[in-house]
Amino acid sequence: MGLKPVDERVLIEPMEEQERKVGGIIIPDTVKERPQMGTVVALGDDVPKKEGGKKLSEVISVGDKVIYAKYGGTEIKHGDKEYLIVSRNDILAVVKE
Repeated sequence: MGLKPVDERVLIEPMEEQERKVGGIIIPDTVKERPQMGTVVALGDDVPKKEGGKKLSEVISVGDKVIYAKYGGTEIKHGDKEYLIVSRNDILAVVKE
């Protein structure tokens, strides 16, 4: 892969949103809402959040599907894929299926 987040950040591959149509009109990418769910690709340093808190790897694992804050994180492109680097605090939930 070649990307490793630092500190308590998480590298996420956002889930692709299905092309949406409203009344037969295709919504362009520029007005589509950004997806808020993705798959964890890599974790940053495994340090406790605070005194007595859980380590990042005790809460989230590579491969987990997560829901993250709508405007959190930084979008990056690596190779032909797009990723998002978010802070641990921007992860709102782990999706259990």
